[in-house]
Amino acid sequence: MATASGQLTIFTPKPRTLQTVKASASLPSINNAPAAAANFKKQLMGFAAGILAASAVAAATPLAADATRIEYYATVSEPSCELNFVRSGLGYCDVVVGSGQEVPYGQLINVHYTARFADGIVFDSTYKRARPLTMRLGTGKVIKGLDQGILGGGGVPPMQATIASGKRKLQIPPQLAYGPEPAGCFSGDCNIPANATLVYDVNFVEVYKGNRK
Repeated sequence: MATASGQLTIFTPKPRTLQTVKASASLPSINNAPAAAANFKKQLMGFAAGILAASAVAAATPLAADATRIEYYATVSEPSCELNFVRSGLGYCDVVVGSGQEVPYGQLINVHYTARFADGIVFDSTYKRARPLTMRLGTGKVIKGLDQGILGGGGVPPMQATIASGKRKLQIPPQLAYGPEPAGCFSGDCNIPANATLVYDVNFVEVYKGNRK
């Protein structure tokens, strides 16, 4: 830069000093590692306890009747067949005609079944429990539609098993099911509404081996 006296003065810029900026969140040192691990373990245990508490509350809250029907498990239905209706109002058709011994009156038998409402919603199934149900027919222990539909009578042939298991679809009207009263009720919630038509896919597995001779 030129001055008034005519001399040239040169300004040399001073070097700037770089400043080190410290991070606000630093990693724990090696000496603090055990304390950090203990703190993480404490937080993890608290999180797990929260999950268990939430699960307990959910389990203790009963589902409403409609929710129980909708959220129930589903099973694969048997192939459809054309129903034959007898005078009692029962509809039946054989998906697989069994062979061998007929259902014995008053004796225990093992059956698998899937039970639905007329709209196709499943409300019960032995397949979910992974074992057949042992029932006694002809003694009023089951609904009338199952008695007639499996044991036979009134225009319905009896189911058979021992050589080959019979499979049958039953459409049971309310008067042969639970009638005007709801069923499967617990704490005011009923799984089966009044005057419900029920559809059963029945697999006659075998005659119960524990029957007295």
